[in-house]
Amino acid sequence: MKIQCIEVYGYDLSYRYGDYVMSGNQVVTHLPSTVVRVISDQGIEGWGEVCPLGPLYLAAHGQGARAALSEMAPALIGVDPTNLAAVHGAMDGALRGHSYAKSAVDVACWDLLGKSLNTDVATLLGGRVQDTFPLYKAVPLASPEEMQAYVVARREEGIHRFQLKIGANPYEDADRVRHVVEVTGDEDYIIADANGGWRLQDAMIAARLLEPLDRVFFEEPCKTLEECLYVRRHTNLPMVLDEVITDVNTMLRAYNENGMEAINLKISKFAGLTGSRLVRDLADKLGLRVTIEDTWGGDLVTAAVSHLAASTRADQVLTVSFMNDWTNEHIAGYQPRSVNGLGAAPRGPGLGVEVNIDMLGAPLINVR
Repeated sequence: MKIQCIEVYGYDLSYRYGDYVMSGNQVVTHLPSTVVRVISDQGIEGWGEVCPLGPLYLAAHGQGARAALSEMAPALIGVDPTNLAAVHGAMDGALRGHSYAKSAVDVACWDLLGKSLNTDVATLLGGRVQDTFPLYKAVPLASPEEMQAYVVARREEGIHRFQLKIGANPYEDADRVRHVVEVTGDEDYIIADANGGWRLQDAMIAARLLEPLDRVFFEEPCKTLEECLYVRRHTNLPMVLDEVITDVNTMLRAYNENGMEAINLKISKFAGLTGSRLVRDLADKLGLRVTIEDTWGGDLVTAAVSHLAASTRADQVLTVSFMNDWTNEHIAGYQPRSVNGLGAAPRGPGLGVEVNIDMLGAPLINVR
């Protein structure tokens, strides 16, 4: 089998709850998402998606994904799409770095592989070991009362895991977390996520204030791995690292420094499901838990996340996000869809979702 055509599409995703606010005055209302369609010479097609969380979150942005795909696509024509090693070899040979753009191609090839074998991606990733898994919702940075009300509303929908956006004034942030703790119970997880927003001193103050609170995890207090490790050496809060874990090497460095008990595994950071499976399996051997998600995205990102989560043991999963619950637009019929705070991976071949190509318009890039 050979890749005969690669098409790249674009559409905008808007945030379902208005403004998505993070530390550093980052405010998201809508984002450009990029969709890749890989078509083989046997007429089998696969779909993937990548949506960076704006230009300031990571070294990635929406237009950058499209430019990188334009650079790589010609090198993929004629490559066997079911040979993931060959696919990554072709991409790496055409463009250094840009893992986030490569992830959309990788996921599309996993989708195509599953369809060619008439099996689902979760099975291909090692086997389906979870029928359902718990989901989390991020709580945008706002006043303590607004964040508390948001959590109450989401709990009524069945959500019991929350990622609180903090990283501002540490005293005010501690008040935000306390307000949420007050309206949650023993079944709830509360992840206080600064997204690297604090300087060391503020991170230390926040850690001291949060330590007495029950059920609180501490995520990504500072911008660099060195700073996060410094904070970790001075707090007993269970630590989750995210943005500073950029590859296997940084994960091993952080692990060897006793830097965390969990990592946030975003598929596009590791060039798709191929790299994410490696990171997931290594984390499992090291005793680390994982949050499985991506930077942002719609139905296709959610489908990819669901299959990785379904093939991950329940005791390793900290939580999972279904990004299509966070957005208004749906290009694959709002599938997979959560139910009462739980997610599940589709059972059909490949990703198990059907893209409505009419919703995407004409391709931005078409390489044959």
